[in-house]
Amino acid sequence: MIHGDELAVFIVLFLLVTVIGFLAARWRRGDLSTLSEWGLGGRRFGSVVTWFLLGGDLYTAYTFVAVPALIFSKGAIGLFALPYTIIVFPIVYVVMPKLWQAGRNLGHITAADYVRDRFKSPFLALLIALTGIVATMPYIALQIFGIQVVIAQMGVNIEISLIVAFVVLAVFTFVSGLRAPALIAMVKDTMIFITVIVAVIYIPIKLGGFGAIFQHTEAAVHAKTSKATDNLPSSLYLAYSSLAFGSALALFLYPHAITGTFSARSQTSIKRNAAFLPAYSFMLGLIALLGYMAVAAHTHVPSASAGGANGIVPALLQQFFAGPLAGFAFAAIAIGALVPAAVMSIAAANLFTRNIWRQYIRPNSTSLSEEATVSKIVSLVVKLGALVFILTVNTANVINFQLAGGVWILQTLPAVILALYVRWLDRWAVVAGWAVGIGLGTYWGVTNPAGLFSSTYKLDVFGWHVGSVYPGFAAFVANLVVVVVWSAVAVAVRGRVPESGITERDYLPTAATV
Repeated sequence: MIHGDELAVFIVLFLLVTVIGFLAARWRRGDLSTLSEWGLGGRRFGSVVTWFLLGGDLYTAYTFVAVPALIFSKGAIGLFALPYTIIVFPIVYVVMPKLWQAGRNLGHITAADYVRDRFKSPFLALLIALTGIVATMPYIALQIFGIQVVIAQMGVNIEISLIVAFVVLAVFTFVSGLRAPALIAMVKDTMIFITVIVAVIYIPIKLGGFGAIFQHTEAAVHAKTSKATDNLPSSLYLAYSSLAFGSALALFLYPHAITGTFSARSQTSIKRNAAFLPAYSFMLGLIALLGYMAVAAHTHVPSASAGGANGIVPALLQQFFAGPLAGFAFAAIAIGALVPAAVMSIAAANLFTRNIWRQYIRPNSTSLSEEATVSKIVSLVVKLGALVFILTVNTANVINFQLAGGVWILQTLPAVILALYVRWLDRWAVVAGWAVGIGLGTYWGVTNPAGLFSSTYKLDVFGWHVGSVYPGFAAFVANLVVVVVWSAVAVAVRGRVPESGITERDYLPTAATV
């Protein structure tokens, strides 16, 4: 059954952000025929715009629906999302200004650009670029899945609606580039905050308060009608901590996070964002509580076509909110998918253009407009691929592939982050470490008895039972051991530190970029 009042509000707000997306081309005017302007917004975003862009980029629609869904179905293990988003920001404060500065000084658009120059190795840059593209594709598909969940809850035809959403997303991204998601992010984040604040005040009042909510969930756990525990079993301590820490290390390695960071105007903008982005972690904590509310409210789990357990948040909001307010909330989730999907497609396209097209297909081309045109076209192809993926592949598998993306992107850390500080890394050691990490992470993901690319794996090392651990983090540890040992041996054998294509002066700020 179509919910007309919800749908009307949803359409009006969706049309509003569509108009904003097109108008963004006129905002902070620049030559959008160049990749730096189209793909990075001219590197002119200040602290406020960067805060909204990174927040909208990292806290996606899938975050909004998946974290409460994980708590609803698995309990306290889902709360790993809170410490990991807190751990990551001190890392960002220290690391990202240095990477940004080298990128600004040397004209880098992607992390793979940095890797190419740092190690003087187009091949290693190619591996990093391919890893980023492959890890991003299912992430984009999940944003479309987030739109699918709310569309299904309103009773609308899913296929037609997703195609319309795809066309809107594709066109305004093509026209306006990174400016579009940056401007829309301000609207999206405002709507998300309003929705969450209303939900965490109004729904608990209707359910008798948070004390009553946790009493209901505890009773449901004891009755074995729910697994939504509010206490983490000791058997999951290692899984929880490795999942939180591994996810924190991986988050800003994703191409869309790098793109959002590289678009900043200065180091100061990045540092201010690292200091203030934890406000989103507070919001995430409130969102997580929706999972327990759904248990206490006996919210009906939607059908598989409506997202299954991942549709529990839209179902909860529809259960308690009047039609127009539910439409507002659904629009917030859908718009919350448009922002990261746009940035992700731009980031993936930039990787293809800079590190595959320009390096291997058109190495002699000096046309800046050609570079931007290729990136625009590839961004359309990436979004189309994600749309086809979500319409043809089982939703559970889409989620599994996104989990695999997290495992894979974490293996790029030595090349991108460790290389900022450790001068003696050997390029072939980094290649070997990447191969070991990707190989082990993929093997553990495919053979995991808990499910394809499950977030936990019961690991045994030479007969020693380690316990349940995040496979991405375990693979990264193996990766790191190979990189460090191989590099140390290589330096000892050669008697010198490998030559870097980036000097210490390249990391130093100019007066305009502090």
